[in-house]
Amino acid sequence: MVATTARLISVVKIPVSAWTFAVRVWLATIVALFVSFWLQLEVPTSAAVTVAILAEPTRGQALDKAAFRLTATILGVIASIAITGLFSQTRDLMLVACSVWLGLCVFAAKLLDGYRAYAAVLSGYTVAIVAIQQIDNPQQVFDAGVQRGAAIAVGIMSIAVVNALMSAPDRHPRLAAQLEAIHRRVREYATATFHSARSSSATFLALLEEIVRLRPEIGSVVLESSSGSVRSAAVRSAAVGLIAELQAARTLNTAPTHLDVAALDPASFVDEPSHASDGATESSWKTRELLRRDHNVRQDLSALKSAKWPSRLWRAPLYRSYRIAAESGLRAALWFLIASTFFVWAGWPAASASLSSLAQFAALGAITPNPRGFSTIALVGAPIAAVMAGVLEFIVLDGADGFLVLAIALAPFTISAALLTTSQSPLWSGLGRINLVGIATILAPSNPQSYNPQIFLFTSVFLIAAAAVLLAAQTLVPPVSDHKQRMRLLAEAREASREADLNNNEAAEEATFRDASRIEQFLCAGGARDTRALAELFSCFDQSEMVRLCNTKLMQLADVPFVPLVQKARAAIVAQDTEALRAVAHDLVDQTTHKDSIEGEVAECLLLASASIDRNRSTHPAREAS
Repeated sequence: MVATTARLISVVKIPVSAWTFAVRVWLATIVALFVSFWLQLEVPTSAAVTVAILAEPTRGQALDKAAFRLTATILGVIASIAITGLFSQTRDLMLVACSVWLGLCVFAAKLLDGYRAYAAVLSGYTVAIVAIQQIDNPQQVFDAGVQRGAAIAVGIMSIAVVNALMSAPDRHPRLAAQLEAIHRRVREYATATFHSARSSSATFLALLEEIVRLRPEIGSVVLESSSGSVRSAAVRSAAVGLIAELQAARTLNTAPTHLDVAALDPASFVDEPSHASDGATESSWKTRELLRRDHNVRQDLSALKSAKWPSRLWRAPLYRSYRIAAESGLRAALWFLIASTFFVWAGWPAASASLSSLAQFAALGAITPNPRGFSTIALVGAPIAAVMAGVLEFIVLDGADGFLVLAIALAPFTISAALLTTSQSPLWSGLGRINLVGIATILAPSNPQSYNPQIFLFTSVFLIAAAAVLLAAQTLVPPVSDHKQRMRLLAEAREASREADLNNNEAAEEATFRDASRIEQFLCAGGARDTRALAELFSCFDQSEMVRLCNTKLMQLADVPFVPLVQKARAAIVAQDTEALRAVAHDLVDQTTHKDSIEGEVAECLLLASASIDRNRSTHPAREAS
């Protein structure tokens, strides 16, 4: 038995530490149900479902998600009241209004990430839960919204109390360790560059993706302690600084051989900034820039460890493609409209319950990289959840009405589903999350517990039907394809790389992080397999970075004699005239009094920019010719 359990854990890749997390989820579920029964809430199921949704491995993540869930629920209830008040007499228009609202919320979610994206879609499907389920009794929409809000508040307090009493781990220690490890790998990447070793793009991609994917977790650090806001700022600045350092190392790695980019001993990566500057005295400006960025990252990591404000309060902006977001929102609205039409045509009396579940599947799937894959997992997981809930209700409980019996009976089902959510496999994790929520939804714990086979059958059938109808709608109106997303992101990167001033009144490091998040989105859309488009995206990324650096450096040439050259350089950047850029660089070199002067730095920056533009053109000559 022990060997079998060990083999099962190794198959689904569940870490041993997940057992404590699973027990916390079960205890929080029991506390939520107990308080709901004691308060005699009409929908205690919502409290248990809230715990299932807020089941996150760390205390800060659970609280962060809880805050967004409560805020989004309030917004969704307000929208439900407004839609019901306007269209309660015309059901067809009410369904259309719900579709439009869901589409708008998905649009907003695609412009966000992490728990903010979840809150946006939650506002969308809350209307389906509150307004659509009360479509025959519009006067009860307000009461239903209040009851749902109360149950959610109970669920939030339950998981917060259990996490506090059981000393749920904080995220920031592990986050600090991750950033330290990433920093070491970035320095190794840079060291390989210094020794003229052409580092692979795969190494650069892996580091960039790992850094950018930490962004959604930064906000959860704020709620972990009184110094949470300080640590969050340090984490954010460190992440932005790491992307800037990584890009500086890449610039050296891809620099043409005729540029004066000196090799540097890895010992130059030291902890004292004075030593770093001394070691870089005879090296190129770009090497000194890399060392400066490395020093900034070390300062931010030190601030994170000591819980002090970082010297630079950088933002970590997310790249937003409004075109992709609009197309995703439109498709989500069409899915709900198609499903609504089908259920109205079918004339099922309890179709509103299926519509609310469908809205949840559609909205939550829209914020995943593969919406149709999410629907498929929901279609597979819903019958499993129905079977598990049936076993729990009619075999394990079998008519029992004692709360202690319910608590004990829920343990194996809740703990096993919570364990699955921690799996590193997306399939197992998705099935675990669906079962964690689905079992509580289908069982619908109440006081006293109702054992009605007909209600159980209808609930199970309509839950499965929701996933099936959604999958059919997504076959008729497919989600935005990965290829289309990649081409849209690439087109927007091309447009951005042609801009003369990409700073937009923000730090160059912040703008670089935004470009990096675009690459991460490209990779999420299967970009790793599209090597040709990925190479062009890299070229645009490099060119945008160099244009930003040139603009920053040109602003430092304030002396009157250099004004004509600065104007000529800016015009050349706008026109992408590399010959003119090199001519300006040579003119600056002729007027340079010593190697480390600002004129020499600007000249080297202009040369690197011209090389980046030429590389972009040579990579895709057909596009440039068109």
